[in-house]
Amino acid sequence: MLNISEEKYDKLVALSNENSVISALAIDQRGSLKKMLGSEDDSTIEEFKKMISKNLTPFSSSILLDPEYGLPATEVRDKNAGLILAYEETGYDASSEERYPDLLDNWSALRIKEAGADAVKILLYYDIDASKEINNIKHASVERVGSECDAENIPYFLEILTYDTKIQDVKSREYAEVKPHKVNSAMELFSDPRYKVDVLKVEVPVNMNYVEGYGNDDEILYSKEEAKRLFKEQSEKTHLPFIFLSAGVSAQLFQETIKLAGESESTFNGVLCGRATWKESTDIFAAETDSEYTETNTWLQTTGKNNIEELNQVLNQHAVSWKDKVLVK
Repeated sequence: MLNISEEKYDKLVALSNENSVISALAIDQRGSLKKMLGSEDDSTIEEFKKMISKNLTPFSSSILLDPEYGLPATEVRDKNAGLILAYEETGYDASSEERYPDLLDNWSALRIKEAGADAVKILLYYDIDASKEINNIKHASVERVGSECDAENIPYFLEILTYDTKIQDVKSREYAEVKPHKVNSAMELFSDPRYKVDVLKVEVPVNMNYVEGYGNDDEILYSKEEAKRLFKEQSEKTHLPFIFLSAGVSAQLFQETIKLAGESESTFNGVLCGRATWKESTDIFAAETDSEYTETNTWLQTTGKNNIEELNQVLNQHAVSWKDKVLVK
């Protein structure tokens, strides 16, 4: 069980729906979002985030934003939607090949809390099989943020994106073969109390494009039963609440993935879903000349809303309450 303060507990409640499941919307992308929108203009990025927040948070339990471009969007979110703010720079430290985390220089857990956030999130690129020297630096970084969040009594969300230093493409068949080991081992490691993580935001343990019934039959690596076993194994690797990220797959595939996790008796506690919900709207937004962005707003109010509501239905059937894993100190 995770032991947390009453203040942290109340903030997790603020981030969750009535079933104590986290149904969060992610729009903390920065570099990748600029590419999707074809713009480097700060006001354009801010405007898009505001539109996502205003149109979609009425159907989400919370939203994840970044302090660089997302603060205006925090002001237009639904009054019942909780707020998670990212603490890291976009991507990772590009000055080396080790993908070290890079925190925002002018932010801290205290400042994120003062900005009205209910939780702090950092993104960590992690290869469980990298050298001890590389991973030791990453461990220290995770510990440092954990201590900050613990001191400020604000929940700490750790997002783990796995990779292999010897495999270029994480979407390849070669990486799909090792992904269960990478994901589940990293989850187990960062569940250690020394890191002071409250919620893990993680990938599903398999690439669904290589699972029987979900991908190309000629490319199958895992039967449906093998995939279910890996989902179950994943949830047994941690005592912490954990939620799934969408990793940019389609809304339909992400919903099918969540269903499979539920059928596997995974004890996952929600999602933090980004591009699977709103990605299609980026092309509309980028091409629009209407200063009111009428077409983009219409898409968000129809297809975007439907994407979230359909996902919420799946979550209500398959996700479990994080309260089952938490004790208040």
